[in-house]
Amino acid sequence: MTQPRDARPTRAVMGDGWGSLSRIRGPRDLDRLGPEQLEQLAAEIRSFLVDAVSKTGGHLGPNLGVVELTIALHRVFHSPKDKVLWDTGHQSYVHKLLTGRQDFTRLKMKDGLSGYPSQAESEHDVIENSHASTVLGWADGLAKANEVLGRDDHVVAVIGDGALTGGMAWEALNNIAAAKDRPLVIVVNDNERSYAPTIGGLANHLATLRTTDGYERFLARGKDILERTPVLGKPLYETLHGAKKGLKDFIAPQGMFEDLGLKYVGPIDGHDIEALESALARAKRFGGPVIVHCLTEKGRGYQPALADEADRFHAVGKIHPDTGLPIASSGLDWTSVFGEEMVKLGGERRDIVAITAAMLQPVGLDRFAKEFPDRVYDVGIAEQHGAVSAAGLATGGLHPVFAVYATFLNRAFDQVLMDVALHRCGVTFVLDRAGVTGTDGASHNGMWDMSILQVVPGLRIAAPRDADQVRAQLREAVEVDDAPTVVRFSKGAVGPAVTAVGTVGGMDVLRHADAERPDVLLVSVGALAPMCLEIADLLDAQGISTTVVDPRWVKPVDEALAPLAARHRVVVTVEDNIRVGGVGSAVAQALRDAGVDVPLRDFGIPPRFLDHASRKEVLAEIGLTAPDIARQVTGLVSTLDGRVEEAEVERVRD
Repeated sequence: MTQPRDARPTRAVMGDGWGSLSRIRGPRDLDRLGPEQLEQLAAEIRSFLVDAVSKTGGHLGPNLGVVELTIALHRVFHSPKDKVLWDTGHQSYVHKLLTGRQDFTRLKMKDGLSGYPSQAESEHDVIENSHASTVLGWADGLAKANEVLGRDDHVVAVIGDGALTGGMAWEALNNIAAAKDRPLVIVVNDNERSYAPTIGGLANHLATLRTTDGYERFLARGKDILERTPVLGKPLYETLHGAKKGLKDFIAPQGMFEDLGLKYVGPIDGHDIEALESALARAKRFGGPVIVHCLTEKGRGYQPALADEADRFHAVGKIHPDTGLPIASSGLDWTSVFGEEMVKLGGERRDIVAITAAMLQPVGLDRFAKEFPDRVYDVGIAEQHGAVSAAGLATGGLHPVFAVYATFLNRAFDQVLMDVALHRCGVTFVLDRAGVTGTDGASHNGMWDMSILQVVPGLRIAAPRDADQVRAQLREAVEVDDAPTVVRFSKGAVGPAVTAVGTVGGMDVLRHADAERPDVLLVSVGALAPMCLEIADLLDAQGISTTVVDPRWVKPVDEALAPLAARHRVVVTVEDNIRVGGVGSAVAQALRDAGVDVPLRDFGIPPRFLDHASRKEVLAEIGLTAPDIARQVTGLVSTLDGRVEEAEVERVRD
């Protein structure tokens, strides 16, 4: 095994067309390139990525790390006949470039390239779901389909060492290993990181493999010596070769994989194209499941990324390409507000502990970890385990705060329901990136949480409207010790504070209507409060009086809401969540249960997967804007007025 080489220069200045890269229109164009040309191509790709992603933002570090690996994969395997699958998919930019997609000017923007594989973009893309640890399950299914249908297609699954911390990956490995003669190549892209450095027992095992002289190197040296030894040399070499399993475990303990029945190749220098091609070709010829273990360097070739110890520029906004510094500051964001308050709470209460699923910095727990390193637990990409572990922590007398992206809590629903809620455990789930997130596409919108969690008995959901409410409602949540609580907030910058002008029950009144019996009760959920106040202004201009309330806690529905609704002609709910089973549905049910017969119109996200675009563009596309909602509410009120007039005419006639 060769060790990874030194990083190349940070940035190459290319002419128009990017040289060799501009002549790559598909994977087979790689076949005509020699070793030096491939090295040049790799340098061009890195330069292109830094130049392009610095203008748009995106996943830079992961893609800089897989340049040579992606080139080798496409030279050895013949996509799309052979299926090359990318776990998570944020490292697929190089794959896009080599499969004919080289216009990165609108990366992650409306009508531009997705930041993940996309079936709509190319026949070379198979998996669109950008949730981690799923690729081996996909590969298992595709390999089985090949076997049943008698196809000779190859299946290649590329999975990072971080994604291997997910339980789903090991469930799949257990099944893959059961078929010794079913071809399937698993490429472990081992850069010691997911977002941040990978942790846990598996990470330690892979570290041992990285730092140990491999069996092949040992055996090659021994063969040279023994073959020069008369009489006993060759028989002794053959004996050693026959004892491969025990010797391998002694020299490089990859027995964990081979005990599962998986052929192991590696570790391989993930930046040596020739070595990669050799290893992949051997794996391709093998008639069963093979693991090819590749050592790569996240952020390879770009010094600002390599210097970023936190996450090696895992994902960046717009940056200066030479320095890696942000071009503009986005101001105070929701995540940092939560992170700051967690540090304060940690100082006040020794029982508060934090949990993250391999995303310490993205969810804002990095400062808490620095202040209280013994009270934060990174469980790896294992949301299910994180939720169950939180139940155990709560049962043991602590109050765990599990911070996770809203879209990723979907993966742990059963554990929230059956382990946390059923056992009445005081666990607080903090859902970052809730609602429409936009640029990361369908799988990253946090649009299901308030619908999914509505069915969980005893669980309470807070939807803060501004930074002050994040602080206040987080504190309220951690005071609950006999049920799960959820605090959910948006992505990006926090707007100005939205001040309450009164209260009704536990709800904040954001606007009073100037009428004895107002027309509309507008129920504003979370970060949409400024938009709801704008809707009220537009309605007021049409002579429609409107009360705006923020429930703060949207589950359970506040008991004061039904009598308040009864004093209005129409109830309107506005939420940054899927309409099916969301807050609007819960409010409608609460009104029915209370016998309040008032027309209700719920506005939210339609039940479909949303294409990548900015948050503003997505909201406009689905009609979740102040003018769109005000127009429809005006029509509803006008219809009611018409019915009243008709009823009055009929009464007079009678």
